[in-house]
Amino acid sequence: MNKHAPEIAQRLETGTPAFRRLNLALFAAGFSTFAILYCVQPLLPAFSQEFGVSAAASSLSLSLSTGLLAVAMLVAGSVSEVFGRKPVMIASLFASAVLTILSALAPTWSIFLLARMTIGITLSGLPAVAMAYVSEEVHPKSIGLAMGLFIGGNAVGGMAGRILGGFLTDLGSWRIAIGTIGAIGLVTAVAAWRSLPNSAHFQPRSARLTDLLRSFADHLRDPGLRSLFAEAFLLMGGFVTVYNYLAYRLVAPPYSLSQTAIGLIFVSYLIGTASSAWIGALAGRLGRSRVLWVMIAIMLTGVGLTLPSHLALILAGVVAVTFGFFGAHSIASSWVGHQATVAKAQASALYLFCYYLGSSTIGTLGGLFWSAWGWPGVAGLVAANLILALGIALRLRSPTFRDRSEIQR
Repeated sequence: MNKHAPEIAQRLETGTPAFRRLNLALFAAGFSTFAILYCVQPLLPAFSQEFGVSAAASSLSLSLSTGLLAVAMLVAGSVSEVFGRKPVMIASLFASAVLTILSALAPTWSIFLLARMTIGITLSGLPAVAMAYVSEEVHPKSIGLAMGLFIGGNAVGGMAGRILGGFLTDLGSWRIAIGTIGAIGLVTAVAAWRSLPNSAHFQPRSARLTDLLRSFADHLRDPGLRSLFAEAFLLMGGFVTVYNYLAYRLVAPPYSLSQTAIGLIFVSYLIGTASSAWIGALAGRLGRSRVLWVMIAIMLTGVGLTLPSHLALILAGVVAVTFGFFGAHSIASSWVGHQATVAKAQASALYLFCYYLGSSTIGTLGGLFWSAWGWPGVAGLVAANLILALGIALRLRSPTFRDRSEIQR
């Protein structure tokens, strides 16, 4: 008999009131985090106009936040191992919302950038810690759905932050746009605080730096976790590269689409909301390894569809890439919590560190491929990353790695 069976039986399951409160809290938290993080992306020209900075300098309002977020998550995960999951997550949401409101009042560009850098640090207390919380508090059969809804909140928040930011700037100013998104962040922070069940299975760990560093080393020695970290790097890198350079293609002839029309392509993130929850639940029933490689294959197919010049095929390809990415991410991110036996928040932090590292490095490399070979070069780079990710996913089918949804069946 499995000695952990009584503990597992007490975890949150689909269909219970506590599980519904959990999903509300996770969706709200994911929405707020990504709306605050990405709301500045469509506002870069407005920053250049008001503060007199170049486009490259204006882009620092996003790149500094994401860069510090990636690094700070390694620390935030460790902090939550000591002080608990829920306190760190809720503090992160409130601090980020307040800082976003204050950033809308920044009198100079330097102060605004300082606020955005600080926001990158405070946001770090949510993503990795939420993954660890789910792995500890949710029944293994329901983890895929819970993680999928959290990632769905990420998708809707990222889309809403971009669209709402641009819309409110056109109506009023960028300050009104960012202030409004900060206010929405406060509301979602309250919703998460009141809805998120308290941890019942969290075990605090030592605050000694040597113990925390040893946990990181243990995770990196695990071949299964290393594979999942590589998946995060390759999948996010490929996904971001598609979206980064698609606009350059569509704004030029023969398409000559407006910036508004191109911005509406982010509505395809709604596909990510649906796929992350549905595929997460499907993987819980069929096994993560059986579904992960299919999602990556769908992404590859989508990249292929973007190669012809027909606009309808390009858009269909983007939808396929989006569907496959969010499905694959929901599987891989929930698998990290299963693969890591201890210090789960640190394992999740390493996963997300690789996730954002892939976004910045492969996303930037894509610009060189665009300059040299146009869209075929970008598509080739993305396809190469996805082929590597597919090979790793097929290895993850090996019994060497712990796909516990399969073991339990």
